[in-house]
Amino acid sequence: MFFYGKDTLTVGKTLQLVEGKIQGVLCEEVIQKIEASHQFVKNIVAQHETVYGINTGFGPLCDTPISEEQTKTLQYNLLISHSVGVGNPILPEIAKTMLICKVHALAQGYSGISLHTLQRILWHIENDVIPVVPEKGSVGASGDLAPLAHLFLPLIGLGYVYWNGQKVPTAHALAHFELAPIELGPKEGLALINGTQFILAHAVRGVARLHHCLEMADLIGAFSLEALMGSVKPFDARLHQIRPFRGSMLVAQRLRRLIDGSEVLASHTDCGRVQDPYSLRCMPQVHGASRNAWLHLKELTEIELNAVTDNPVVLGDHDTISGGNFHGQPLALPLDYATLAAAEVGNISDRRCYLMLEGRFGLPKLLLKETGLNSGFMIPQYTTAALVSENKSLCFPASADSIPTSLGQEDHVSMGSISGRKLNQVIDNLEYILAIELLYASQALEFRRPLQSSAVMEKLLGEIRKHVPFAIEDKIFSDDIATLHQLLQTDILPNLVSETCNLNEHYDDFRIY
Repeated sequence: MFFYGKDTLTVGKTLQLVEGKIQGVLCEEVIQKIEASHQFVKNIVAQHETVYGINTGFGPLCDTPISEEQTKTLQYNLLISHSVGVGNPILPEIAKTMLICKVHALAQGYSGISLHTLQRILWHIENDVIPVVPEKGSVGASGDLAPLAHLFLPLIGLGYVYWNGQKVPTAHALAHFELAPIELGPKEGLALINGTQFILAHAVRGVARLHHCLEMADLIGAFSLEALMGSVKPFDARLHQIRPFRGSMLVAQRLRRLIDGSEVLASHTDCGRVQDPYSLRCMPQVHGASRNAWLHLKELTEIELNAVTDNPVVLGDHDTISGGNFHGQPLALPLDYATLAAAEVGNISDRRCYLMLEGRFGLPKLLLKETGLNSGFMIPQYTTAALVSENKSLCFPASADSIPTSLGQEDHVSMGSISGRKLNQVIDNLEYILAIELLYASQALEFRRPLQSSAVMEKLLGEIRKHVPFAIEDKIFSDDIATLHQLLQTDILPNLVSETCNLNEHYDDFRIY
């Protein structure tokens, strides 16, 4: 059970709420805060005080007074006029994450929202009637106005929802449940569409996905290290203690434990080379730097998960502040940083793929014994090269740009919504790059027989061979890539490791809870 507005939301708990593993509810203490805040707003309207967004227009129309009789129409018009999103719909799970994040922010009692409105949002979450939200249209200041407007159109009976696996008009779903649209009161529309929940939901998804990719990159990098008969010396704890970046120390520890007891590792002294290429021996520094960036994003994402980001904020009776908590910059910058971090994991992975094709270190050229008639594993690396290049083009920081909107009232914006989307695009590509490296490394490791790798690596290789066989001639490699891509999106391989050893001991901050 999770208590909205009271408990602390983490990335892990957010994902559990999205997946329905835990239920979110409003406790009596929170309900009282919500109702008190809503009453404060009603008092402002009744006493004809002028407060932005409650009885004034919005943005450049902030000096335009709105009568008490018009305040409800104002909120309705706000939702429909701001529903200007374009492009493909975001995934339903991202939209559901937005709903969860919004409820938690509004339930803290600083937004003037009514209990009835919050309960309707909770109904959408609990019944998996998830609004359809276009992916483009937010500049990430004044919050994510356009996507949030689409997210809450269903409250007033408009827009579309995903229900029973289908996209249907909201009116159709509400009719099935015998529910009427709700009527928004003063400030409610503004409280709903001001905020960073579009950026935040993409950050939550990015934190979870990048964490999984970083875990898999170490496992796959260990396969490549073994396949190329690399040295364990660059992962010595003493080396990393004198340059103590936590990400580097963690990756070095993980690699040491993964290959501990390997016969292949023990044979490195006979391989005739003094140093390994950087893509092998610098894995702790490169993977570790990306882990540091991930940790920074996770920490800031969890601050935002528990923040109030709408405007104006209702602090108490007759006490409101019109500020800038809706500005997306605090997440836009780390999202762009994490995008670069994700791209670099793919970049070094591609280099290891290339190393395994060259016919060096005792491996056959192109990873097949008989080539010429067979092209071998030459071409999958073209795909990694293409994906790495595409990722590089996506690394321009969206937060470096700002285009004034709202007739100059919003004269600096974060573009954080683009940052969040780009991070997940890069991760899409990274997952395929890692799948191809695993295809190469598992093939290459077989050429080290009869030498055995470590117990945990042999267990992982056994699982991989259940899905993709060793290749002796050309085949349609895209099928194997797709199979390994699907495998890498599961927890099968990490769970096999955890049965044998604890790779992350002493580094709990790098976990997701």
